[in-house]
Amino acid sequence: MKTEHTIIDVRTHEEFMGGSVNGSINIPLHELPDRLEELKDIQGPIILCCASGGRSGQATAYLKQHGFNCENGGSWMSVNLSNQTN
Repeated sequence: MKTEHTIIDVRTHEEFMGGSVNGSINIPLHELPDRLEELKDIQGPIILCCASGGRSGQATAYLKQHGFNCENGGSWMSVNLSNQTN
């Protein structure tokens, strides 16, 4: 049984436009505090990604402090590869 998840890419809009995981949502790290209400509507776990895993690690820690079910997926390219094989 496949678990449904949502992928959030916390890179800048410019970075995201240069390549991203198909179906991912772009919410730059600095916008997360202003978009928490929007994220509460997401069903299932959230997987966060960025360029290398640093910003997504910060985002994961922040969202966990606010009660979200999330994990750091690392770089968007790693998440993209994993997403294609599942």
